[in-house]
Amino acid sequence: MSPPGPQAFAALYRFCASTSAVRRAGHRAARPGRDARREFEYIRHGTVSILAAMNVTTGEVIAERIHRNDSQTFIAFLAMLHQMTPPHLRIHLIMDNGSSHTSRITRAWLAAHPRFAVTYTPKHASWLNMIEQWFGVLTRRLLRRGDFASRDDLETKITAFTIRHNKNARPYKWSYDADAEHARYLQRHPQPEPALPEAA
Repeated sequence: MSPPGPQAFAALYRFCASTSAVRRAGHRAARPGRDARREFEYIRHGTVSILAAMNVTTGEVIAERIHRNDSQTFIAFLAMLHQMTPPHLRIHLIMDNGSSHTSRITRAWLAAHPRFAVTYTPKHASWLNMIEQWFGVLTRRLLRRGDFASRDDLETKITAFTIRHNKNARPYKWSYDADAEHARYLQRHPQPEPALPEAA
C-alpha cells in the first residue's frame, strides 16, 4: 500500500480493564525450591479507562485517562491529536466501531476536519489494531502483577510506563500468514482419515 502524500498513521483504542487493587498481604518472592506466592485476596479501588493512540510508524503512544466514554471525550482526544501532529501530515485513524467512534457528532467533526481518514476494523477483530500489541505489553509488564493503592496511583504508573516505552519506542513488526497458521493448526489437530466404503 502506498498512500499519496505524507501520512501519520494512528491506531486508536479504549482500554477499560485496568483495575486499581492492593493485595491484603504482601507476596513472597521466589527462592530455590519454592515458587513465588501472591495473596489471592485483594481490595479493589475501581477501574481506570484509558484512551490511547499509537503512531504505527514509530511505535510511540499517547495515553490519556478518561472519565466518560462518550463522543465529546473522543472528539477532545482527536482535537489533541490534530494539534500535536504537524499540519502537513494527513492523519489516518485505525479504530473499532465503538459508539463514540461512529456517532453522528463524531462523524460531523471528522467531516469538518478532512485531514483525518478513518479505517474501521471489522467487528470482533480488534486484534487487527496495532495498539492492541502495546496494551498487551502494558498488561503483562505492569497491570497483571501490580499493586495500586488508588485509581490516581494506577494512572500515575500507567503514565510512567508510557513515558518509558516512548523513550525506546520502535514500530511493531507484526504480520499474519494465514497459510502458515492453518498448517500449524493441522499439525496440532490431525484430521481423521475418511472411512473407506465397505465392499458389497
